[in-house]
Amino acid sequence: MTLIKSISGIRGTIGGKPNQGLTPIDTVKFVSAYGTWVINQNPNKKVSIIIGRDARISGTMISYIVTGTLMGLGIDVIDLKLSTTPTVEMAVCDLSAQGGIILTASHNPRQWNALKLLNASGEFISESIGLEILSIAESENFNYAEIKNLGKYTVNSDYLSTHLQKIINLPYVDCEAIKKANLSVVIDAINSSGAIVVPKLLTLLGVEKFELIHGETHGDFAHNPEPLPEHLNDLSKAVLIQKAQLGISVDPDVDRLAFVCEDGEMFGEEYTLVAVADFVLKHHKKANTVSNLSSTRALRDITEMNGGIYSASAVGEVNVVNMMKSTKAIIGGEGNGGIILPELHYGRDALVGIAIFLTHLAKYGKSASMLRKSYPNYYISKNKIELTPEIDVNHILKEITKKYEKQPINIADGVKIEFDKEWVHLRKSNTEPIIRIYSESQSISTANSLSEKIISDIKDILKK
Repeated sequence: MTLIKSISGIRGTIGGKPNQGLTPIDTVKFVSAYGTWVINQNPNKKVSIIIGRDARISGTMISYIVTGTLMGLGIDVIDLKLSTTPTVEMAVCDLSAQGGIILTASHNPRQWNALKLLNASGEFISESIGLEILSIAESENFNYAEIKNLGKYTVNSDYLSTHLQKIINLPYVDCEAIKKANLSVVIDAINSSGAIVVPKLLTLLGVEKFELIHGETHGDFAHNPEPLPEHLNDLSKAVLIQKAQLGISVDPDVDRLAFVCEDGEMFGEEYTLVAVADFVLKHHKKANTVSNLSSTRALRDITEMNGGIYSASAVGEVNVVNMMKSTKAIIGGEGNGGIILPELHYGRDALVGIAIFLTHLAKYGKSASMLRKSYPNYYISKNKIELTPEIDVNHILKEITKKYEKQPINIADGVKIEFDKEWVHLRKSNTEPIIRIYSESQSISTANSLSEKIISDIKDILKK
């Protein structure tokens, strides 16, 4: 059993003993702490909080517990029910709520769930606020409402349509061009919210030919829900069988996006952001972009070719958003298929990515595989080391920094070492008990060799 408390929220496996997983008791404690924090930020004001969930098996149970706890604090709950992370984020602002909780463990397998906590701007809470909420949880300094002050519960089943309409209205989305292109698409909805919302979006965009696989919303995921190449074999096969022009994969809460080309090959989740950003940049001169330290250099290349400035943030959506604001970036995101378009909202949104990418592909007039070849070619090798309690991660990072001190190094988030246009980034995960080791080069063999060298260095450090 696992329980992880980080800037990504409270994430854990279902079942087990308290404080060892996301049990009902742990859920009540952390929701009480978050609700208390929101109340403290809004003295003498009736507080409302938006909630929504993905389709994972534990979603209904967790939703009932979260709802009852918030109402017990005197907070009104507006429930979007089966929804998406970006939809909840946008609803917080549009419905004038004071916060939001998304019930999803994102790309984690079915035994996981999580509480993703939002501020009044519909953005993930900062690290300092997260620490404050954890402190409230530990002290159990909660004050539940008396009977006459209990919160009210309402359901809003319309906001998903509002979200989609806002996407359709963006200047980067051309429904006529998409319809004229007569695209054929296959969707892998991984038995979650994408099965509801992606077909609705494609219909609004003018896509008439689409096939849905893993479209039952029971949350018993047909495969590992992280949209990585090794998990998208079913989608790749379906694209070839249907002779489709594109495959679309989203994660359970629809904030990550990956594409499969017409030949069954991966477009590359790293290049999801690159392609969408490229199209947006064509509408602006000298515009800035942001991605995290573990994302492909290709975004930097296309940004600089457009006369803009690229910046790299620490890993984590909240860090990307903060840097986007400080650099006035018009688009940003993460190399895991997460796209953030401030014109819509400051949050990763697979739906806006789909709409812009389809417009881009329709106007490009050629295949998805040819579009992919039009971008600077880099390969990322993604590896990890499982952590055990005796491993001192800080010591490992310090020793690696010392070993490569003659190279350009960024220690904003773990350690990133640059070798001309190649790099290696190692950091402790916010969501899993692992060290992630990413490397990039213009050949996959070199990228793999870079990671293998760092892994060997780490093993030598552990031996000592």
